[in-house]
Amino acid sequence: MLETTYFTGHFLIAMPTLGDPNFFHTVTYVCTHTEDGAMGIVINRPMELDLGNVFKHMGIEAQDSRATSLPIFEGGPVQRDRGFVIHQPPGQWEAVITTNDDLGIATSRDILSAIATGKGPHNVLIALGYAGWGAGQLEQEMADNVWLSTPADHHVIFNTPPEQRWHAAAARMGIDLNLLSSEVGHG
Repeated sequence: MLETTYFTGHFLIAMPTLGDPNFFHTVTYVCTHTEDGAMGIVINRPMELDLGNVFKHMGIEAQDSRATSLPIFEGGPVQRDRGFVIHQPPGQWEAVITTNDDLGIATSRDILSAIATGKGPHNVLIALGYAGWGAGQLEQEMADNVWLSTPADHHVIFNTPPEQRWHAAAARMGIDLNLLSSEVGHG
């Protein structure tokens, strides 16, 4: 029996040939991956929306002006009205999961309130929606060379400009995406 590799705490880097508009040239941070499926957040698709707009919509008064200008990312095609905050350090929030690489993913209002007052986590990426895979689906996509995978890098998530994250994540593997063809892995 083959041992299954799970990708929690990894980046999924879309191969240049992936034509699905939801994932074209994306980097997805895998929050959870088990035999039952996977969930991830796309980290390189900023929306024309900032946290100030979200605060207004939620009735949260922002006391930290830096927080209002934080971009909101399109996290994936599932539940686009649901918010996720990838953050470091993980912290104690009402609804949070901690991954195996010292990041938290919160979905509760309390973290946004803390960010609004300047008391939130040091590093944050806020997204609406997520990417989801059913049991065995991500494993099949990996076998079909849809994605490259590498352990996530906090620097890419929090300190690399969004438009550079796709190339930066692949560069961590020593791969220049501009040089890949559709024949990779099919020798």
